Parts: sequence; structure tokens; C-alpha cells
Amino acid sequence: MNRVLKVALLCGLAVTVASCGTVRRALPFGLGGSEQPEAVASEGARISILEFEQQLAPSAALSGRDFFLPGPQAATAWTQPGGTAENLVEHAIAAPDFTVAWRRSIGVGSSRNRQVMAPVIADGNRIFVLDGESSVAAVDAGTGQIAWKTDIKPPEDTRRSGWFGMGGRSDGGGFGGGVAAGAGRVFVASGYRTVTALDQATGAVIWTTPVDVPIHGAPTFSGGRVFVVDVENQLLTFDAATGQQSWTFRGIPEPARLMRASSPAVTGDTVVAPFSSGELTAFRASTGQAVWQHVLSRTSRTSALSEIRDIAGRPVISRGTVYAISHSGVLSALDIRSGEPKWAELPIGGVNAPLPVGDVIYVVSKEGELTVVNRETGQVYWTRDLNEGRVRQEGGFLGFWDRTVRPVWSGPLLASNRLVLTNSDGELVAFDPKTGVQTASLKLGGPAYLAPAAYNGALYVLTDKGDLVSIR
Repeated sequence: MNRVLKVALLCGLAVTVASCGTVRRALPFGLGGSEQPEAVASEGARISILEFEQQLAPSAALSGRDFFLPGPQAATAWTQPGGTAENLVEHAIAAPDFTVAWRRSIGVGSSRNRQVMAPVIADGNRIFVLDGESSVAAVDAGTGQIAWKTDIKPPEDTRRSGWFGMGGRSDGGGFGGGVAAGAGRVFVASGYRTVTALDQATGAVIWTTPVDVPIHGAPTFSGGRVFVVDVENQLLTFDAATGQQSWTFRGIPEPARLMRASSPAVTGDTVVAPFSSGELTAFRASTGQAVWQHVLSRTSRTSALSEIRDIAGRPVISRGTVYAISHSGVLSALDIRSGEPKWAELPIGGVNAPLPVGDVIYVVSKEGELTVVNRETGQVYWTRDLNEGRVRQEGGFLGFWDRTVRPVWSGPLLASNRLVLTNSDGELVAFDPKTGVQTASLKLGGPAYLAPAAYNGALYVLTDKGDLVSIR
């Protein structure tokens, strides 16, 4: 699978033609910009476009200062895409030896018309994964043996005509979705426009509810409800026992989105949902009443891609604060009750969930920079380039038309005093959480675009080829 496709835009053509004067005025959300320049350089003078951009710099006040990180705790369940309904596990005991225990093919990997997009979950000594063709597998956490496998694709005839005439598809392109576990069930969202509950012990289908449009993100289970966001920015909720759909919310439609997909975060009676429009909205989980809304959007004068506002990384709830990052370059810390910012937003664009742990927040930018931020003030301790020594030139002919390749990173996760991430070069890489210095690296056998999960002392990574890897 070409790594570029993993972050491909569904409306990339708009960016391509943005420079054309004829179409500039017709592009949505100001992609083309104004016809009149706001500043003109006089003869002999130049204006730096970089001066228009807010810069991220380490704080002099934090230079050389240490920060607190809690010790690792046993991770006895990883039932949600982010580990818990809050999308947060601070520090797990996992993979102290940092060696591969086993590899197992769990099904179909990514290809031209299908994608492995579902994060790994774990419960009851089993790992649950979704392959590129919407088959769910339950894998023994210790041995890697497959306990059961269930294909949740609708029958071919309903895919052609649509569930109850709602416009199906026959091209096999129902990729995406994900899994969550709870109450003895595995809940599966699907690009084939279904939400399904399986028996966790046997894989038997308990209920299936059709929906109107595909779902590319994994569900979140909490309080007897299943929450999921579809590709048209609708938040859907389902009764976990019956599959009956309850309240819904429709966000602003957004044609520009990333192929990575996010999941809601839930704490108590509050659910926080991310949308590709850059909206982050909190609701009462029981009634669907909106509590607050915040937009994570920052337009760049130097990149039309900043108009892609998608919140592709999961929002995280920790200590009464919601942490979220958007592709357009906004990292925010918001009060869970009011939505008020805790500190000034930082100009960091990313597609991974931030990791608040101890005194700090770890965040990886879409450029591959790891930044450590003070949780209370928003000041920056340090930034490290994860791609140092990994950038290379590929393609071309006789040195001409080469393209620069930078690995795509997923994570981080703090495990046994290591900050671990996967990358599209097929590595699981460990860094010192205090300094950012690389300390270890493992070959996974294929590109990995999903962050690792921690469970019962091990790390589990699903590669783009459809291989599940256990690291002890």
C-alpha cells in the first residue's frame, strides 16, 4: 500500500487547481485566497511569507527543567480504540524486553481499494482486529491463534441495491470502520454502512443496524451506548443491547477530509465528538443535548492544505480537560464543562491523538516532530525531529524527478518507560520520554499506520499488510 494514500485527501483536486485564476474565486472556504495582495514589496525590498505564520518555540523558562511522569501500571484491558472511553492510558507496563514474540496474519491487508484502518483492541485474553475486507478476528493474546473470525459485510445483493434501498455499492469499496468491546460484545462499525454487535466469546452476530452512509472511524462504547461518527459528520448513537439507534447530531458537511478517522471520547454523561470540519462538540450522552462547541481551525498563508481542518486524531479527556489536535494546525486544551480554552492554542498540526501524561502532553505533528508541552501552561519543553536520518529520495531517473520520502508516524504510547511509535517504514521505535533520544527499534515486517495497543504486559501492532505483531 502506497504510504501517500493513507493521508490522501478525498478532495485533493481542489488544492491542485487552487492556483488557477479562473477557478480561484469558485473554490470553497477561501482556498484560492484574495485576488488583491494585502502587502506589496517595494522595489529592492522583500516580505517573508514565514512572518505570517505563528511559530512554535521551546520556552526559555522551561529550558533544562525536569517534569514528572507516573510509573507504569498494568493494562488489563484495551477495550476502546484509545484504550479507554476517555481515549487515554497514561503509562502501561508493556514489552519490557522489546522483542517480537509472534506474528500472525489476521486477514486481508490494504490495497488499492481497501484499507486497514481499525485500531487494535483487547479484552478477556483476546485481541480483536478488523482486516481490510471487514472481517473481525479474535486472536489469543498469548499464542496468536485465531479463536474465531466473522465477516460482517452485508450480502452481495444488499450491497448492490443498498440496505432497504438506501443506495449500496458493488465495487467492494466498503473499507474502514473499527471495533470496540464491552458488556461481553464486540461492536463493529463498517464502511459497508452497518454497525454490528458480535458475541465476544463466539463471534456470533447479535444484531446489525444499517446506516445511511459509510463509517470510517471506530466506535466508542460507554454507559450502555455505542457512539460513532460517519463520513458525513453525523454523530450516531446506538443502544448497545438492542442496536436501536437513538439520538443523532449532524455537523457541518466537509468535503475535504483525511482517510484517517477518529472516534469520540466519553466520560460520565459527556461525549466529545470530532468532525472533519474542525468542529469539536460536547454533548450530554444520555440526551444528545449540545453543551459546547469549539472549532480547531487555523488558515495558513503558505499552505492550501491547512484548509483541511479534519480532527483525525482522537480527542483525549484527562483531569477535566479535553486535548485535541487538528490537521490545519491547532492543538487545544479545553475545559470539559464549558469548552473554554485552558491556554492559548499552539500551532501544531497532526493526525494522531495527543498523549497527556504526568506533567506534560506528548504530541506528534504531521511533519514528524515530537513535541513535549507543559500540561498547565501550554509552554513547550522541547521538540525532536523523529525523521532525522530517515528522510530519503526515491523514484526518478538518473537523479532527476526524485521525490522526498518522510516516514508517517503513529502514536505515541508510553510503555515501560519508553515512548513508542510506529511508522510507515515498518518500524516500532522507542524514545526516551524525558529527552526524545531514540533508544530501540524493531522491524515489524510491513508498514504500520496504527498506534500500538498495550495489554497484559505486551504491545500489539497491526501492520498495513494485515499482520498482527506481539512484542514482549
